[in-house]
Amino acid sequence: MIIVLQNVLSAEDLSHLREAIPKLTFEDGQERTGHAAAMVKYNRQAVPDSPGLAPLQALVTSALQRDVLFQLAAMPLRVLPPIFSSYETGMEYGEHTDDALIGPIRTDMSLTVFLSDPNSYDGGELIIESSTGYNDIKLPAGDAVLYPATAIHRVAPVTRGERLAAVTWIQSSVRDSARRELVFELDMTRRSLLAQQGKTRDFDTLSKCHANLLRMWADA
Repeated sequence: MIIVLQNVLSAEDLSHLREAIPKLTFEDGQERTGHAAAMVKYNRQAVPDSPGLAPLQALVTSALQRDVLFQLAAMPLRVLPPIFSSYETGMEYGEHTDDALIGPIRTDMSLTVFLSDPNSYDGGELIIESSTGYNDIKLPAGDAVLYPATAIHRVAPVTRGERLAAVTWIQSSVRDSARRELVFELDMTRRSLLAQQGKTRDFDTLSKCHANLLRMWADA
């Protein structure tokens, strides 16, 4: 399940981030990744103890907490503080999968928030492999994409400009991706029914099914 989240960050948020991010301390992205991924990772990312980093991470995390579609699709139990990455001309991140465990969480879903205007750089698409093929994703600044952390994915080479992004990982309340998608689609259907017809018996039945599936499948 790949879901685009529109306008996660406001224009004011983006302006603040673009002004503040260049002031952070950056390091070679290979410094903080697994051995295999380091062989294909060519970018720069803000070091975890960089002065001024925590408020920027909190800004992105707060925006995700307010985003209704993110909450419905991810059903987040834990969300890691985002990493800010920079891809300048010639940089890329080859095919890889994310680690199953990062710090204190199990990574069920990955999320990339695009911070650069797509017209300001060439290349840099996030390419995600799925059962239907490859999905090339390059979104407007402030939009985000949520996708399974189990998927093989890569960042295409940047051929002009700079690609800034915030990346994070989510441990979902529903571990299994197929079950998570089913619960999400059921939730979206009942909400659509409520908007169209009001609180009906069918809405109540769908709500009961949704709640009971969560009782069976959700982690505490």
